[in-house]
Amino acid sequence: MGADASQRTIRCLVAKVGLDGHDRGAHVIARAFRDAGFEVVYSGLHRAPEEIVEAAIQEDVDVLGISILSGAHNTLVPEVIKGLEEYEAMDDIVVVVGGVIPDDDAEYLKEQGVAEVFGPGTSIQSTIEFIRESVPER
Repeated sequence: MGADASQRTIRCLVAKVGLDGHDRGAHVIARAFRDAGFEVVYSGLHRAPEEIVEAAIQEDVDVLGISILSGAHNTLVPEVIKGLEEYEAMDDIVVVVGGVIPDDDAEYLKEQGVAEVFGPGTSIQSTIEFIRESVPER
């Protein structure tokens, strides 16, 4: 963990991309992140990958947490990654994904640039610790 990351507020965008209408988990994560001292922005439902990228850039986030349960993760998440790469933001933003993601797909997403994939049963505390350890210094 960078010395800076423990001393400053981590900014996080919790995002719902695509047609996935299930947002209870995203709300739980957003609240837990706030309780952990993170600044959290929630995208709302049904966002296009381009909207997520623009929000992440505009909000100057350290972490982009994508919640996706629609099964379209192998299409939509790489589109978000590509957009962040176009802004040259992948070195500054830690991208994590949460949802029901098969192991093979999780590996594919990591190959695309996702830092970690959190599936069902992952403790919120371990997610928070991963983020604190992964956020780059600014």
